[in-house]
Amino acid sequence: MKEALKDNKKVIIIGVAIILLLLIGIAFAYLVTTLHGQEEYVLRAGTLNLELDDKNELTLSSQIPLEDKDGMSLEGFNFSLTNNGNIETDYTIYLDDIALDEGETRMPDSSIRYSLTKNEVAGSPDNLSNMGANPNRVVDRGSIAVDETINYTLRIWIDYDATTEEAGGKTFKGKLRVVATQPVGEKASTVLLENIPKENQYDDGVDTFITGEDPNNYIWYSGKLWRAVSVNNEEKTTKLVTQWNISAIPYSNGSTAFAGSYMEEWLNDTTVDGFLGNLRNYEDFIATDAVWDATMDNRDLGSITRPSGETTVTAPVGLLNIYEYQSSNNGKTDGYLNNSLVWWLLTSYDTSSHICATHADGNVNYGTVSDAYGVRPSINLKSNVKIVDGDGTVDNPYRLNGDNDTNLSGTLLSTRYSGEYIRFGNDENNLYRIVSHENGTGTKIVSAEPLKSSGTFIESTFGSNTTFSSTNTIGSFLNGDYLTNYVDSTYSDMIEDSTMWYLGTVGDGESYKLAKYTDTSMSGYTTTTEAKVGLQRLGELMTGQFDMNSNCSNFWTLTPYSLSNVRRITYYGRSYDYSSTFVNGIKPSLNLKSNVQITSGTGTKNDPFELKLAS
Repeated sequence: MKEALKDNKKVIIIGVAIILLLLIGIAFAYLVTTLHGQEEYVLRAGTLNLELDDKNELTLSSQIPLEDKDGMSLEGFNFSLTNNGNIETDYTIYLDDIALDEGETRMPDSSIRYSLTKNEVAGSPDNLSNMGANPNRVVDRGSIAVDETINYTLRIWIDYDATTEEAGGKTFKGKLRVVATQPVGEKASTVLLENIPKENQYDDGVDTFITGEDPNNYIWYSGKLWRAVSVNNEEKTTKLVTQWNISAIPYSNGSTAFAGSYMEEWLNDTTVDGFLGNLRNYEDFIATDAVWDATMDNRDLGSITRPSGETTVTAPVGLLNIYEYQSSNNGKTDGYLNNSLVWWLLTSYDTSSHICATHADGNVNYGTVSDAYGVRPSINLKSNVKIVDGDGTVDNPYRLNGDNDTNLSGTLLSTRYSGEYIRFGNDENNLYRIVSHENGTGTKIVSAEPLKSSGTFIESTFGSNTTFSSTNTIGSFLNGDYLTNYVDSTYSDMIEDSTMWYLGTVGDGESYKLAKYTDTSMSGYTTTTEAKVGLQRLGELMTGQFDMNSNCSNFWTLTPYSLSNVRRITYYGRSYDYSSTFVNGIKPSLNLKSNVQITSGTGTKNDPFELKLAS
């Protein structure tokens, strides 16, 4: 049995050294600068100072394992970034290993906890392994304006649950490194409007809408493909909506109000498996004080005018309203926002129980709020967000500054973002997507589409009842034939041996939270089961359709609807209940181990991450 380090009665000395650098008055000339603790500089137009608070000693204040609350009370290592130059600078701060002295053994990152405070805003404690793997441990990244100073405090401590075998008598030594890059590209609003033909723009005096059947307005951000919908004429923010349905949930329990609805909660959930919480550095990219106009309108497309603002909600994430949908192609049904799926709009159709929703043919009708339709989240990019790559086409979407990683070899998959693509599995079933990091240390993934055999979707009954397990019909296939024939040992070795799967029932008009929790306050977990491979639950991220309905299949979720029926996602994007003895497609979901590393790729559909299991 492994011995907990915290229970060891001996005094254990853990050597930790953080070497920071002092950079003063450097004139630069080229695009990229790597700043180390040695005199190793590439010149560039501007000045960047990384300054250490000289009142702070570079040692840990404790030499024993600490609980997070105690680690957060450490004095920490204070340093600041100051831009004394004349141009805005992008930067990434890395924490690199330092070579150990003879006789020392390196402590694993998994035994170390850290927290970063940025301008007095403290980050939550996390494992050092979630920063990435040396030399790609990212402490922080962002942009720093001229004359701006950003103050940091980095706290590092030994994990309270570290065992003697893992951390006893071992050493961690590291140094901070800053990579500074000159911002490139232009603001997203400028690029879009300059590159979209004028005949594909509609200015209503408030917003300039992008119109047409398939304009070059694709943007890749945070693992998802988006369409740019409009640019606000005054603020220069850019409204985006996901190209595909990210999930499917009931809108509410009866009210047509967006405020306080299940929909508003789901979109703006900042928990580990929430939509907003899984967007990359969302406070740097999106306007968190966006105003969403949910004013009622039950008119037909072509006769709808801009809503009055009678009913609005302020939130980071919302939905498109019916006017914005109509404006994508001047009231026609064949605009680029018609993805041939069914999905909720923001606009209430009446005051009783109906919300406007698109249908597979592009028309807009309404759905009953208790039904589970597809969800296409919408956000507003900040006016200072820049496009740095791409041409706006579906195969080469625009890439945003700060979300355009290119050299990720050695990076832990557990540091990446919901929606990114990975290569996993064999033959035609080898494309998966990141769902979340629900278990904290690993990465939950799901097949990008239901399983196929020679190009045809395979189907299975769920089982004799609505309870999933490793031995019911579909669970037996996933934990048997699937592991044998659909993923070889190279991939199956990356899968956690056991994952907890949540089996809560969600009926019409009930909260998506009940698929995982016993109540909507998330105070405890619902019925669960353990298995190596499972399925996704209703309302989980990436439980949507990622293609048009003619290329899709109905597929099972884990979530019961009743004692006899199970939730499925239909080929056109909404969630229906279906008898557990009928057949539907299968999208395997599983948790990958914490030491799965990226070897190549950028995480897009055309360039998915390639993986290996690190030793």
